[in-house]
Amino acid sequence: MRITRAVVLVTGLAACGGCAVAPSTGASTPPPVVVQGAMDVEVRKLAAGLENGHEERVRDFLFWVGSVNGYPVVVSKTLKGMQNAAAATALAAERYHPAAIINQGTAGGHQPDLHVFDIVLGVEAVNLGSFKTGYRARGDGSLFAEWSPLDLLRSDGSAGQDPSARTMRRFAGDPGLLEAARRVRGRYQRGQVVEGVIGSSEVWNSELDRIGFFHDRFGTTVEEMETAAAAQIAGMFGIPFLGIRVLSNNITNDGAYNPKTGEACQEFVGEVIKAYAAERARR
Repeated sequence: MRITRAVVLVTGLAACGGCAVAPSTGASTPPPVVVQGAMDVEVRKLAAGLENGHEERVRDFLFWVGSVNGYPVVVSKTLKGMQNAAAATALAAERYHPAAIINQGTAGGHQPDLHVFDIVLGVEAVNLGSFKTGYRARGDGSLFAEWSPLDLLRSDGSAGQDPSARTMRRFAGDPGLLEAARRVRGRYQRGQVVEGVIGSSEVWNSELDRIGFFHDRFGTTVEEMETAAAAQIAGMFGIPFLGIRVLSNNITNDGAYNPKTGEACQEFVGEVIKAYAAERARR
């Protein structure tokens, strides 16, 4: 399977010349929570808040290793896009052997009853970049309403020729992480905290009909460019995973982009980490 080979290749980066490869957590300490963000505005507050934090680098991928309330936490800057998110997740899995992974950051809204600064807990994540188009002759243009989702994990053969692969793969959020997020949702004062579906692809959708199609057919609440890829790789490693996204803009109700949303999301995710770590410590 192509994705399996890709995971092998990206994890092999950890063995490259000049890169530290030993896990940063010893056998006497609990496995860390890895929290991911693609951009500086999505990780810097979390990284700066780590106790006894230090930076580790694998090529262009940055990790900040420390703790929150004494519990080990690794903040990972994945870089933007599905490939980078997948690679960073595989590296984190091999390097730190985490207890859980949270992918968080900013997103664009898909429904008009949500507003900038509202937060979405990803009950599911879906890949909005994996489709098989309908046949249309030369000169007939393109019609996205005819496109069928394509589940590349369904079989080893050609997914495009396999009718059973015409389904949307849905990556479920981990129940334990979701419960931790639910317990602290009342602490967030910048907007609502709702549960929904995070759609991911390397397409910035600005066509309202297309956004409506995704929302109506696949239930998407927001869209961004990393969560589904990170969820897929975390699932392959058997690591509990949750996506958490704040609306930085919402084209469906003219909600203008606000860069301060990334910091607000990190503050909320910090509370989720504390709640999750406290529950693990009680076990």
